[in-house]
Amino acid sequence: MAAVTIGLAVALACDAAQAAKRVALVIGNDQYTNIPQLKKAVNDARTMNETLKKLGFTVLVAENQNRKGLSETLLAFDRMIEKGDTAFFFFAGHGFEIGGENYLLPIDVPAASAGQEELIRDGAIAAERIISRVQNRGAGAAIFVFDACRNNPFERTGTRALAGSGGLAAMTPPEGVFVVYSAGAKQTALDRLSNDDTNPNSVFTRNFARTLAEPGLNLVQIAKRTQSEVRDLAQGVRHLQTPAYYDQIVGDVVLNAALSDANRKIDVVPAQAQSSVQLPQAQAQQVAALPPVMTAPKLVEPADSDNAPIASFSRHNGGWTVVFSIADPTLGISWRLGENGDFKETGFMDALDPRTRKRIPNSSAQLDADTPATTIYVRYVDTNGDLKGPYPIRFDPEAALIRDQRKILDMTASSWLSFREFNGLLVYYTHLVSYRCAIRQARIGIDTTVPDKVIQLPPCDMREPHAIPSNASTYVKLPAGTKSVSVELTFKDGSLSELRNFRR
Repeated sequence: MAAVTIGLAVALACDAAQAAKRVALVIGNDQYTNIPQLKKAVNDARTMNETLKKLGFTVLVAENQNRKGLSETLLAFDRMIEKGDTAFFFFAGHGFEIGGENYLLPIDVPAASAGQEELIRDGAIAAERIISRVQNRGAGAAIFVFDACRNNPFERTGTRALAGSGGLAAMTPPEGVFVVYSAGAKQTALDRLSNDDTNPNSVFTRNFARTLAEPGLNLVQIAKRTQSEVRDLAQGVRHLQTPAYYDQIVGDVVLNAALSDANRKIDVVPAQAQSSVQLPQAQAQQVAALPPVMTAPKLVEPADSDNAPIASFSRHNGGWTVVFSIADPTLGISWRLGENGDFKETGFMDALDPRTRKRIPNSSAQLDADTPATTIYVRYVDTNGDLKGPYPIRFDPEAALIRDQRKILDMTASSWLSFREFNGLLVYYTHLVSYRCAIRQARIGIDTTVPDKVIQLPPCDMREPHAIPSNASTYVKLPAGTKSVSVELTFKDGSLSELRNFRR
C-alpha cells in the first residue's frame, strides 16, 4: 500500500487566498514489484521534502505509489495549484523513454519485453502530461525535477529488451517551465559512487538539494552547479553523468532570496486563516514563511506589448544579422542600440505587401561582430500611420551565438561526420569544429552505438566563431575494418543530442 504524507496549509482569508503561493509534489518509488527495486528514491523524496519546506513550499509527499495511487496523488496536486503559484514537482524512481516520450513508472508497472511497449504506456504516467496539467492550472512558474534516469529496468537475461533506454529523452518544455534531469538525455544516473558509499541519497539528489537551499541562486545557477558537481563525482568512478536542464522561464527565479531583514518581504498566512487538510495517514507539516520569488528587472514595454516584435540573431563572418518579426503589417521599421541615439530606418525591399499595397519594409539589421551585450529598441509604423514602440529586445552575443549554432547543428545532423580514404580510413568532424561554440563535448563510438571516445574541439572564438584554427585536428584515423561510427553531442546547456550513427 502506498504511504502518503501530506501537509497543506490553506489560507481562507480573502487577501491570502489571492496571493500566489508555493506548492510542491515530491514522489519517491523504491518498492517495484515486477522490475528491479531501488534503494534511495524514497530517501531522496524525504530529503527534497525537508529542503522545499524550508524554502516555504507547502509539500505533498508520496512514497511507493502504484498506478492508481499515483493518479490520485496527481489529482490532489492539481487541486493545490492556483493561478500564479510557483509549482515544484520532484520524482525519484524508475523512468523510461519510448519513442522520444518519457514515462514515470509506478511500483506496479508490468514487466515487458520487445513489442510490449503499450503495456508501459498504459501502466505509467507520461512526464509531458504532468507538465501540461500543471500549466493548465495556471502556475506562474513550474519546476520539474526527474531523478529517474536509472538503468533500463526491463532488461532480462535470455529475452530481447524492450526498445528504449535507461535514460530519458531530451525535452522541449513550454514557456514558464524549468526541467532538470539527474543525468543527460539517454544517460543513466548513479544511486551511489561505490559499495562503500553510505550517503542515503543518490549522487544527484545529495548535491541538488544542498545547492537548491543556497541563498541568492537562480534556477540556472542551481542547475549548473549541480551539473558540475555531479559530473565530477561521476567521472571519479569512470561514469558519464552530466545532469541536463531545460529552461523556458522568462526572467530569473530565486527560491532562497538573499535579502536583508529590512528589505525582505515575507508573505505569512494569518494564523486564524489557516487550516489543515489531510488524507489518510497524513502528517501535518509546518509551513515556513514564504521568501519572495525574485525575477530579473524587466524593461517597461508599451501598453500594446501583445504585438511586440521578436528577433532572431545569426552570426556570419562580417558580424550579426538581426531579423525582426512583427505580427502586424507595417509601413516602416526603425531601431537603435542602447538607451540613447537616433533610430535607424531599415529601408525597404523591392516587393509589395499585398496587405498594405506598399513596399515591404526590410525586416533585418546588421550589427558589428564585436557588438557587446545591449538592448535593441525597435519601433514600427502600423497601417494607420501610428508609430508603435519602442520595444526592447535583449541582445546577448554569447547566448545568441550558441542558440544560432545549436539550431544549425540540429538542422544539419547528417553532416556531422564524413568518411575519407587517405593513407588509411579517416572520419572527419570538420562540421562540428565549425559550430563548436554550441558544443560542450563531442563523443564518438567506433563500431558501437555507445560513444565512448571524446574528440577534442578547439575553444570557441567569439571574434571568428566559424573559423577553423590552423592547428585544430579535424579527423580521427580508424581501423581499416571499421563499418560505422556513432556520435553524440553534449550541448552548452547540458542537453544531449540524438545519437547519430554514420555507416561507411
